[in-house]
Amino acid sequence: MSPIESTAIVVAVTIALFAWNRLPVVVVAFAAALSLWATGVVTLEQALAGFGDRAVLFIASLFIVSAALEKTGVTAWAGQLLIAKAGENNRTRLLIIIMTAAGCLTALISGGGAVAALMPVVVMAAIRLRQSPSQLLMPLAFSAHAGANLLLTGAPKNILVSEALEDAGLPGFGFAEFALVGLPLLLGTMAIILLLGRRLLPEQSSARLPADFSRHAQTLVEHYGLVDGVFRLRVRASSPYVGMATADVDLAGVPRLELMAVQAGASAMPLRGPTVSEGDYLLVKGDAEAVASLATDKHLALRDDAADEGDSLFSRHSGLAEIVIPPRSALIGRAMFPGMVTDSGDLVVLAVQRAGVDLEPGDVLQAGDTMLLEGSWKALDLRLNDPDVLVVNSPDLVRRQAVPMGAGAGVAVAALAGLVLLLATGIVPPAVAGLTAACALIIAGIVSVEQSYRAINWTTVILVGAMMPLSTAMVQSGAAQLVADSLVALTGGAGPLVFLAGLFVLTASLGQIMSNTATTMLVIPIAMAAATSLGVSPRPIMMSLCIAGAASFLTPIATATNLMVMGPGGYSFGSYWKLGTPLMIWFFIMSVFYVPLIWRF
Repeated sequence: MSPIESTAIVVAVTIALFAWNRLPVVVVAFAAALSLWATGVVTLEQALAGFGDRAVLFIASLFIVSAALEKTGVTAWAGQLLIAKAGENNRTRLLIIIMTAAGCLTALISGGGAVAALMPVVVMAAIRLRQSPSQLLMPLAFSAHAGANLLLTGAPKNILVSEALEDAGLPGFGFAEFALVGLPLLLGTMAIILLLGRRLLPEQSSARLPADFSRHAQTLVEHYGLVDGVFRLRVRASSPYVGMATADVDLAGVPRLELMAVQAGASAMPLRGPTVSEGDYLLVKGDAEAVASLATDKHLALRDDAADEGDSLFSRHSGLAEIVIPPRSALIGRAMFPGMVTDSGDLVVLAVQRAGVDLEPGDVLQAGDTMLLEGSWKALDLRLNDPDVLVVNSPDLVRRQAVPMGAGAGVAVAALAGLVLLLATGIVPPAVAGLTAACALIIAGIVSVEQSYRAINWTTVILVGAMMPLSTAMVQSGAAQLVADSLVALTGGAGPLVFLAGLFVLTASLGQIMSNTATTMLVIPIAMAAATSLGVSPRPIMMSLCIAGAASFLTPIATATNLMVMGPGGYSFGSYWKLGTPLMIWFFIMSVFYVPLIWRF
């Protein structure tokens, strides 16, 4: 069996197994790579080379950057901004904002970078607006494909076709010249998705999505009956509490108020120093009117980031956590009461309940009792990792959603801005830019090495790496060249428009199983030779080729962006072609009929 026949069989079987959707996609991808090696089409080094490819490393680094943005609350802030602009339950406006942002960002950096930055924001917006992420994530990826044609920096294929013209002694495409076709491409893509997306995309996602913790503090306050509210008051320089011993701070004489704890301003932990200082906090439970009166009389300030009673307990430095007492816990038999500081000295008990009813003073804990604790995020993460308690919701997950622009947000934003700048200017290769940003975030302590490992979607990374040998086999065996030569022979004599149509079909078809960069590199010499034989300008042919290279809509393995949204969106292999088909038709129309109107033959 010839290498071309072996490659064709492996490609056909791989596509069939992906469409069957009964085997894990990673297993299918590995089987394809090993089959190519077993049949002798590629060497073992080539079969495994994808896992060290710079594109794979770039994608992995983007997941780390995305995790840092989520952990520091940048994603929560962006999600809130997105929801505010879109409005409640306004799917059309939300989609327009998402697709516009994806298209514009892709024009400056890669589609993978744009999707990685926007995907957690889109998922969060979908959760909070009670919409299925499957209705939003594929439009995000597909609009990134269209946005890749807005500027020269949108995708490597843009640079390849421009350099091909320059190598032939012709002027290349200008930096913004792509917008002449990229802008109508993006607008048409958005219109098709808005008109057909609801019917052609799956309504429900099979992926397990995180809970919405945006109103978590208020939910806990209401559940534990803290109807009067819990407030944190900052001690001003002019307050009489400055210099007072901690034990002397007492609100017993103030009606409708109860002092729960005095906390250090820098750490939000219970104050251990001998006296109260400016910037420390009083944690007070009581009536809002009485709290306001106390703040005025004692020169105390309500926290600036307090949006309401519940949210005043969530800040960059401190938050809440709900725990359950498990059987055989060492805490069983101990008395716990509101205002008590835990043995560790850094958490405050706000409420204790049994079956939803507050415990009476003197009652001891039993298995199944619940407690509401308040303290710094660091203390919550550290102290609740204990077998004596069960945490209802991870403080880390809660903080990511409920505290916009939290600690480290500035560093995360700076890393993202640096990544965008490096990608837009092309000073270094994309893989170097991504790894530099990821390493900077780890060195700065925004994410740990272990958190970085967990942040990477290994299914996506492995799938991309395992599928790269397929592109190598297509080129190395001569299969792709054979198809391209046959197409030129069939369509070249029928005129330039027929050739453009055949060129689009060839390029777009190969682009469903090969990277658009590899596909473009393969077809460029064929297209240039055809332009010479037809006696026409190669500029419209190169631009048409560029559009066809971006029409990767029918399979999840077509591009890294398609793969990135597959898991979070809960898509199957067959989910893509439904919406992808009308978009392919639109790209075909633009490539064959619109391009010659702008760039004449």
